Amino acid sequence: MKIALPDMISNSYFPAAAAVELGFFREEGLDMSLELIFPVDKTYAALRDGQIDFVAGSAHSALSAFPQWDGVKLVCAQAQGMYWFLVMHKDLGAKRGELDVVKGRNIGAAPWVEMGLRRLLIEAGYDLQRDAITIAPVPGAAPGGTAPVNFGLMAARALEERKVDGFWANGMGAEVAVRRGVGTIVLDVRRGDGPKQCFNYTMASIATSDKLIKESPDKVAAAVRAIVKTQQALKADVNRAAEAGRKLFPPSEAELIVELIRRDLPYYDPSISPEFVAGMNQFSRDVGILKGDVPYERVVATQFLPGLI
Repeated sequence: MKIALPDMISNSYFPAAAAVELGFFREEGLDMSLELIFPVDKTYAALRDGQIDFVAGSAHSALSAFPQWDGVKLVCAQAQGMYWFLVMHKDLGAKRGELDVVKGRNIGAAPWVEMGLRRLLIEAGYDLQRDAITIAPVPGAAPGGTAPVNFGLMAARALEERKVDGFWANGMGAEVAVRRGVGTIVLDVRRGDGPKQCFNYTMASIATSDKLIKESPDKVAAAVRAIVKTQQALKADVNRAAEAGRKLFPPSEAELIVELIRRDLPYYDPSISPEFVAGMNQFSRDVGILKGDVPYERVVATQFLPGLI
């Protein structure tokens, strides 16, 4: 079986990657391989087309390949809350929460990821056209290239080279930019920055097709158990993140992963609540990727929620 994610050198989808590298899928009887498919809409397209079995990505992005949640379900969370950071160049002098720094600036963000920042800024009272805010792919990370894209690291490099004024990306990219002395974290939504409703715009989830749920429910249940075991193992001993990180990341990023995962542990809850789905659906309607309301049971495969399997 195959599980794909849109960014490998990242803490965002680490529970899924670690479940492969630490052997938790294998413990559940699944021969699971890990693939990188960027950007996230292509990851979900691969699921739709039967090329992969699971997506470890942003929950709302399932709508890119499965309009109105037709044919796909979320089966568990990797972690709670929208998990991207707004990082601006240090020379701009912004402090945490000072959103006015975005006016007149060019901010790099990946496809479908950028929707979170666009909507956040609107809800915070900004008008992208009036305030001359440009949100676009980072140079060199546009879809269609042949080289694997690890967006957070590319964004940090683009910021260092002043190809962008800031970026909206994962915690690894944010940490690298800060440690290199070129970036300042302006927003960390997961930890309370920005309008309150932004927390439930999306989450890092595990999704699969209705087809696999119908044909192999036992395998889907096993995959959920593997993710839950991985979360529990990292909570019990966060240093196990280093074991997986050494297999997945270059040495410099492998050194950072334990601390990044330590910060994320409070959000390692595999449940997907009706409150979250309501918030994500509202966000999806606001950005024009969902029409009307979709019931919780059409978004989440409730039979696999932790505690039921």
